[in-house]
Amino acid sequence: METVNNSFESLFQKLEAYGKTTIQLSKLKSLEMSTVLASSLISRLAVILVLSTSTLVLSIGVALWLGELLGRIYYGFFVVAGFYLLAGIIFHLYLHQWIKRPVSNLIIKQALQ
Repeated sequence: METVNNSFESLFQKLEAYGKTTIQLSKLKSLEMSTVLASSLISRLAVILVLSTSTLVLSIGVALWLGELLGRIYYGFFVVAGFYLLAGIIFHLYLHQWIKRPVSNLIIKQALQ
């Protein structure tokens, strides 16, 4: 009878160790997944920040240049603002197709790796 009790105790100890190991493995996998997602998003945000700054400086330069050509500096800023307004409207109309779907696919792809 004692060997049966020892077998059950051994079985329960192994089962408990297996459960703890499984929980630990799940934690490590989720940590890895969130680390990959965070690093991917941070690197993309850094690129977006550099591109945004470059676009801002370029836009100011183009506005000043157009303003000089049109005779009044502020005319150039109006033209550049109109361009960005038109681009914003087009961007808003196709936002789901150009942004939401690729970002969702990126997150899902990174999460399933």
